[in-house]
Amino acid sequence: MDKVIAHIDANKERYQKELFELLRIPSISADPDRAGDIRKAAEWTRDKLTAMGCEARLEETGGHPVVYGEWLKAEGKPTVLFYGHYDVQPPDPLDLWETPPFEPTVRGDNVFARGSADDKGQFLANVLGIEAFMQADGGPPCNVKFIIEGEEEVTSHNLEKWVGAHTDLLKCDHIVISDSAQFARGYPAICYGLRGICYMEVFLKGPAMDLHSGEFGGAVTNPCNALARIIAQLHDPETGKITIPGIYDDVVELTKEEREEFAKLPFDEPGYKKHLGVDALPGEQGFSVLERVWTRPTCDVNGITGGYTGKGAKTVIASEASAKISMRLVPNQDPDKIQQAFEDYIRTLCPPGVTVRFENHGKAKPALVPTDSPALSIARNALEKGFGNKTVLMRGGGSIPVVETFQDKLGVGSLLVGYGLPDDNLHSPNEKFSLEDYHRGIKTAAYLVDELAKAS
Repeated sequence: MDKVIAHIDANKERYQKELFELLRIPSISADPDRAGDIRKAAEWTRDKLTAMGCEARLEETGGHPVVYGEWLKAEGKPTVLFYGHYDVQPPDPLDLWETPPFEPTVRGDNVFARGSADDKGQFLANVLGIEAFMQADGGPPCNVKFIIEGEEEVTSHNLEKWVGAHTDLLKCDHIVISDSAQFARGYPAICYGLRGICYMEVFLKGPAMDLHSGEFGGAVTNPCNALARIIAQLHDPETGKITIPGIYDDVVELTKEEREEFAKLPFDEPGYKKHLGVDALPGEQGFSVLERVWTRPTCDVNGITGGYTGKGAKTVIASEASAKISMRLVPNQDPDKIQQAFEDYIRTLCPPGVTVRFENHGKAKPALVPTDSPALSIARNALEKGFGNKTVLMRGGGSIPVVETFQDKLGVGSLLVGYGLPDDNLHSPNEKFSLEDYHRGIKTAAYLVDELAKAS
């Protein structure tokens, strides 16, 4: 391992250059106009895997391609599958970025760019950790496979079907996903639980056309007013609980031991509020901030449209209003069941004079990984070597749809080994990634395959 780690240390400048090349590609999966950039990012990733010695190719799906790569020359050794995604979130609102989102800029120890932490910097760290073995030692001590997809930010629409059709190709002993974060700076973490998601859009239709609010105000139901009242009824103002009937029926409650472990973590609540720019952290009563973010379901409006939103005044009653609403789910909630409950409840809240329709923008099941597995212990050790600090266990509030897909289709749990930080501004303007953590992540990936090979 000494010469592998020395090789990694000697190539920091090249690793940074390669990351910046990838970050300059605006691979926004939610924007149909960026399809060419999505393919460019996929081809860049394929070419990187090929250049370092893997057999790699693009696998076409019903949407954006999957990059698949493999190196299977470690006979008798286990196979480790690395997952990542080359697509990124839209950078809007652009005027809040201090520097252009697709022109990587270094300020202090951080590189600022869309996709730097989510997930280009993290998946590339794993790729480079394997490359270091190839260049310094002739190859890694175990077999490796890579799946780098282009639709994670739009809930991996086509990946489940692709994985299900390629289970033989994807056979492996371990799966590593680096698309999460450390608990805090100096506290590297293994994430053992993720929330799922059910993302809905609600459309309320009123009159056949926009109407003059003076001539028709008071005579028709205003879809914008109706939508506002519906949204206001989705939470109990006293307890903070979601009011959708049955939404808590299948929720797995925290154990006493979990709550005690969460309470031991060095959560800086004042610093958290300062970073977010808020003076209070309200939410569901009876749960700490970490418990609410990691282990409780949510229901949040992600956007509202309707009526006139341009400059100045235009006195109209809109013909239609809509809201995008995402519900984060926890074990053992079923996204299909939650979608039905949501639609049924919204219909009961609709007043006369409007009709409602729904559109689903993605669903993913929550995931919970056993914390007593040997592989998880190995991953903790690898993180401690790579980052030089003790590793803690945590859950995550976000969703990685492929975790449940891998468990269901391949029968293998995922090791969620994150290199980012909680304040990396994922999905927000000024996303960043610590270049030192990028470098530590490369070392961690090398240590991880070395440790998994020894344990076989």
